[in-house]
Amino acid sequence: MWRASVLTIFPEMFPGPLGTSLAGKALATGVWSLDAVDIRDFAADKHKSVDDTPAGGGPGMVMKADVLARAIDATATDARPRLLLSPRGAPLDQGWVEELAYGAGVVLVCGRFEGVDERIIAARGLEEVSVGDYVLSGGEIAAMAVIDACVRLLPGVMGAAASGAEESFSDGLLEYPHYTRPQLFEGRPIPEILTSGDHGKIAAWRRSEAERLTQERRPDLWANRQSEGRPKPKDAK
Repeated sequence: MWRASVLTIFPEMFPGPLGTSLAGKALATGVWSLDAVDIRDFAADKHKSVDDTPAGGGPGMVMKADVLARAIDATATDARPRLLLSPRGAPLDQGWVEELAYGAGVVLVCGRFEGVDERIIAARGLEEVSVGDYVLSGGEIAAMAVIDACVRLLPGVMGAAASGAEESFSDGLLEYPHYTRPQLFEGRPIPEILTSGDHGKIAAWRRSEAERLTQERRPDLWANRQSEGRPKPKDAK
């Protein structure tokens, strides 16, 4: 069973969206498990404090290394990767998701406030991961994104095995356009080639469209593909 452990000061946020749709069905049938750990349970004072003022001054608060260490030590008792959701982390890509999905699971530490004490990152071997170049209120929503991306790749979760093989980023390209009935929508027809029955031409069209969209919308992916063949997992790390 693939196991996800989430360390957070808001455990009530889980499973949240992960309890519905594909991920929710897989959770209910035991394909994967979710453990939401309350970091405050490991605070030493009566106020359950998990943060303090930043050394050197400045705005906001910083999550305490000693509290986080106790939470991590009680939770990460196996060899699963330990990830800290952080806007300064390496970008999460499909290759990294596949690597995580094919493993035993993941331990996710959700930061809050101004961040976490830098010493805990080194002391507990946390790997920083970012889900985009923007700042969230905390790591919980990012943790959900990581889990959902992994769970959908677990055996038996997606209805059709081919679904995961032909989607965006699977071959370093964005996915080709999709169409379905009605044949004509507000004067816009389905491209003729898709109703031709010629599977070879359909495959070539889809490939061409995937390449066109990637060049137009993600020149970074296209350049990487041209120089190295296809993106490497965690190439930003």
